Amino acid sequence: MPFDATQLKDWQIADEAEKNMPTPEEYMELLGLEKEELIPFGRTPKVDFLKVMDRAKDKADGKYIEVTAITPTPLGEGKTTATMGLMEGLGKRGQNVGGAIRQPSGGPTMNIKGSAAGGGNALLIPMTEFSLGLTGDINDIMNSHNLAMVALNARMQHEANYDDAQLAQRNLKRLDIDPKNVEMGWIMDFAAQGLRNIIIGLGGKKDGFMMQSKTGIAVSSELMAILAVAKDLPDLRERLSKIIVAYDKKGNPVTTADLEVDGAMCAWMRNTINPTLCCTVEHQPCFVHAGPFANIAIGQSSIIADRLGLKLFDYHVTESGFAADIGFEKFWNVKCRLSGLKPNVSVLVATVRALKMHGGGPTVAPGRPIPEEYTKENLALVEKGCENLVHLIKVVQKSGIKPVVCVNRFFSDTDAELALVKKIAEQAGARAAISDHWGSGGDGALELADAVMDACNDEVDFKYLYPLEMPLRQRVETIAKEVYGAAGVDWAPLAEEKAKKFEADPKYADFSTMMVKTHLSLTHDPTLKGVPKGWRLPIRDVLVYGGAKFLCPMAGAISLMPGTSSNPAYRRIDVDTDTGRVTGLF
Repeated sequence: MPFDATQLKDWQIADEAEKNMPTPEEYMELLGLEKEELIPFGRTPKVDFLKVMDRAKDKADGKYIEVTAITPTPLGEGKTTATMGLMEGLGKRGQNVGGAIRQPSGGPTMNIKGSAAGGGNALLIPMTEFSLGLTGDINDIMNSHNLAMVALNARMQHEANYDDAQLAQRNLKRLDIDPKNVEMGWIMDFAAQGLRNIIIGLGGKKDGFMMQSKTGIAVSSELMAILAVAKDLPDLRERLSKIIVAYDKKGNPVTTADLEVDGAMCAWMRNTINPTLCCTVEHQPCFVHAGPFANIAIGQSSIIADRLGLKLFDYHVTESGFAADIGFEKFWNVKCRLSGLKPNVSVLVATVRALKMHGGGPTVAPGRPIPEEYTKENLALVEKGCENLVHLIKVVQKSGIKPVVCVNRFFSDTDAELALVKKIAEQAGARAAISDHWGSGGDGALELADAVMDACNDEVDFKYLYPLEMPLRQRVETIAKEVYGAAGVDWAPLAEEKAKKFEADPKYADFSTMMVKTHLSLTHDPTLKGVPKGWRLPIRDVLVYGGAKFLCPMAGAISLMPGTSSNPAYRRIDVDTDTGRVTGLF
């Protein structure tokens, strides 16, 4: 029986469900793994990716299901909850199902967002391990990333203190790094706004090279993005060697290979290629692997986890970060292109709450009471807001996929509101299902599971939005018009200059286009809701990630280090000293 999600906190539901979660031995039997393919790690073992893929290389892939969403309120609309619920619903139908989601960062977990484990009866467990570091992948990435910064600062110190002959005696050549043109900074896994801009090297000449530096949150690291897109260990190793750490005084890139630190970085990350095994509260297996930003990076769990899941499960469910204009677009045109995998269906999560916001409802903000418009029936707001839903249905359809709309039911939604959303979605050519997975787990997601299984029988004429041969500026124009609904693109002089340089250099020809914009609007302006018309997308800069092989056109400013709010989650998190259990996570 499902837990009473209206009375129990998420951590309490998790605590009860974890009493019967699978043991490593049961996981082996459930997934058909050999003994040497499961790497012990307490309640969250890792799966040896290379060994499983070698054994299962000739096995046919299962059905590939992606979960995305409409443009959300700042509170989120439950993509992870829907992902867990769909897996539970398919499990109730007797299917061999599993999935993959991103690992949460300690910053949001200890701040206002929480652990991103889903919620209610559609929750990932063990919740404490999932929320507090899991098997150490983020820690390994932090060590690897910060080692590159140690190597950079030490090299700059030595070049400042020694002449060329003295450097040669130490088997070093002068890289002549420009201290005003350093790309990388330091990372940590908390939201620490006080470390965004820092000065390092204070003291004497033995205390490092003094320069301005910066700190980002761990999941914003290019190394995390690399883990998400790497196909295997050789690919990871090669990408780590191409990370641009800084530029020399002539403007040439200085890479981790130039600093001779790339091999040691890979040593720190060697175990991160193996996904960690968790499960839903109804015990369907789910991989947790990688946790990249969804704006400057790909915002998906890893290609490795999806490749593994498709070999082990008949239905593999994977989640994309942010709404479909960002998350699905990057899944479609970047992740699938890099992996060579073709999805069978995309699930588009919608809520009555978000649709009312797009229909003209009042502002919704974390930490503030929800206005009564969102808890009382208002069909006019819902119908108007469905313009956003229909727009994103059409975006998914452009890939050749017929989407399934999951109407994620909240307890305040009325039957008439839910029926209206379902009707409009079906009129737009999508399957639609009302799902109460939060309240009822798999039993509440049977309609959704049936719609997804039915959609998986469709023939999919999957096609990318643009060819790789298309120049960068034309790609951006295509995405802006076809996905966001913009009238065109306006390039700032700096951005256009960089774009022309990248287009002229053949080494950037196969770099992925990783758009950077707000997830709270189809536009670059988070205050514009619904489906704005007649607007133009401004591109102010283009970032380059040499190892991940991303070119990132930036529509607006993006901070790589979030701030901690005045009422963060850590104020409510504690440990029961009698049992050792963590309380207060959400």
